[in-house]
Amino acid sequence: MVGCFLEDNLVPNKLEQATIQNIKNLLHIFLYNNVFYYKDHIYTLTKGSPNTMPLSDTYKDQIFFTWNNGNEEELGSFLQTIRDKSANVQFQKLIASSVPFLNAFVQNQNGNLFSRIYRHPLIQGYSLPYEVGHAKLVHSDWLRSALIRAVCYCSSVEDFNLERIYLELTCLTNGYSLRFVETHVQHFFNFFHLHPMRYSRDQIIYNKFRHSWFNYIKMQHELSDQLQQFDDKGQLIHLNYVYEYGARYQFNEQFHRIWSEYFNQHPNLSIQT
Repeated sequence: MVGCFLEDNLVPNKLEQATIQNIKNLLHIFLYNNVFYYKDHIYTLTKGSPNTMPLSDTYKDQIFFTWNNGNEEELGSFLQTIRDKSANVQFQKLIASSVPFLNAFVQNQNGNLFSRIYRHPLIQGYSLPYEVGHAKLVHSDWLRSALIRAVCYCSSVEDFNLERIYLELTCLTNGYSLRFVETHVQHFFNFFHLHPMRYSRDQIIYNKFRHSWFNYIKMQHELSDQLQQFDDKGQLIHLNYVYEYGARYQFNEQFHRIWSEYFNQHPNLSIQT
C-alpha cells in the first residue's frame, strides 16, 4: 500500500535522496522492531504502529519509577549510565515527600501513599478537551471517565469531592445543562448503588466505593484481554452502532430479541449456551 501510494505521487520515484524501496525498508524496520514491556512479558506490535496505541500520545517518552536499590548517590550513578549510552535522554529528578507527575500528585504521608489530581498552574481551568464531532456523546464519555479517574487518583474523600465539584462546574461553564450534569453524576454513583456517597464525607465508605471501581476496572481489563483473544481467533463479531439511530439500550433489546428468535436452537449461538 505504501509503495503504491509513493509510486502514484512521486514522479521520479524518489523523495529527495531516498528511493521508494529505501522508504519501504525504513518503514519495515520501524514497524517490526518496536517492542514494549507489560506485566513481566515483552511484546511486539503485529497490527498498526506504536503511534496508534491509546497511550502513545499521552505517555510517549515519559516514565515514572521508584528506586529501592540504594541511596541517592547510587541512583545518580544509575541515571548517568543511561545518559552515557543515550545522550539525547533527559531527566528531571525530583526527590521529596511529594512530587507531581503528569496528572497525578503523589505524596508520602508518614509512610502512607497519598495521591490526588494534579493540574499544571499554567493550563487553563474549566475547559473541555473536545470541540468537534458528536460533542454531547464525547463529553458524556469524558465526564464519566474523568469521574472514574478522580476516584482512582484521589485517596482522600475530601479531594474526591472537590474534584467532582470541579468537573460539574466545568460542564456547566461550557454550556451543559444542570440536568445533563445531574444525570451523569447520579449514574456514576448509582453504578454501585451508592448514591449517598455523592454527599458523604465518610472516609471508610469512600474507601469501599473506591475499591469497587478498582475491581471493576480490573474486570474490564480481563474482559478486554478475553475479547482480544476471540478477535485474534476470528471468533468475535463487530457490530457498528450509529449514535443518531436512538438510545443504545433499545438497540441492545432489539438485537437480543432478533438473535434469540433466529438462533434459539443453535448448538453454539444460542443465548442459553
